Amino acid sequence: MGKEAVQNILFFRFANAIFEPIWNRRYIDHVQVTAAERLGVERRAGYYERAGALRDMFQNHLLQLLCVVAMEPPASFEAEAIRDEKTKVLRSVRPISKAEVDRFAVRGQYQAGLIEERPVVGYRSEPGVAPQSQTETFAALKLYVDNWRWQGVPFYLRSGKRLTKKATEIAIEFKQVPHLLFKPLLSEKIEPNTLVLSVQPSEGISLTFQAKRPGAKLCMGSVTMDFNYHGAFQVPSPDAYERLLLDCLAGDPMLFSREEWIDWSWTILTPILDRWKEGTAVSLPGYEAGSWGPKEADELIERDGRHWRSP
Repeated sequence: MGKEAVQNILFFRFANAIFEPIWNRRYIDHVQVTAAERLGVERRAGYYERAGALRDMFQNHLLQLLCVVAMEPPASFEAEAIRDEKTKVLRSVRPISKAEVDRFAVRGQYQAGLIEERPVVGYRSEPGVAPQSQTETFAALKLYVDNWRWQGVPFYLRSGKRLTKKATEIAIEFKQVPHLLFKPLLSEKIEPNTLVLSVQPSEGISLTFQAKRPGAKLCMGSVTMDFNYHGAFQVPSPDAYERLLLDCLAGDPMLFSREEWIDWSWTILTPILDRWKEGTAVSLPGYEAGSWGPKEADELIERDGRHWRSP
């Protein structure tokens, strides 16, 4: 929440009249939240062996991003009003029972591979990692927010180490048009409109839509409008921790998690963690370092007829 791009999501949603009317189940097909890292466990094996990807990234970072995207407009731009709405989102997340975990959650562990054409070892070969470790370095979830705005819209969340590139983004994919006038001219369905809120490494917003290609033939193609924070405002974004430390000194809790929010976050994730504690009884697929994760994560979203974006 200390990152400028995350705070700007609130301004993007609630200071502009053109997006909020379509920010709901009638127009949005699904939402993808990705937090990918190229780095491995580095020298944090002592911590990471006890934590894993779900505790390390989902309980705080990814669920915070989910809340900022899914929350209702607060009554005012004040700390408690915003934190109220974020907590309401978690209270609306459909519970995943221990018996359902394998349908809604995937985990994985990185193996040896190439990062920037440099060979890297697998997780179990990292210093301080147990040779038969069952700790996940990748996780993907499918969540539903059961309320009036989001009923039936899946939120796909994924995060992992030793992936193809470092990137954190939120992608909102809109539904197809109700009737395609240009169907005789196209061999397949058109690409959906997609709004991408990029958090790192570059902070920005992009919108993809369809346009006619120049020429006598009736051809269509996807085009993208890009907005980059640094390019637009010509000032570097402050470090996230700088902002959070400043808010600590000022006594402003707006960007911090309330105890109730933390309790609900663990309520969502605990059944998954309990299922994964069963060790070898639960699948822990490997994925090659430098890839986008295990094929089981692709299957999680492809079962719904959708695909992960490549940030």
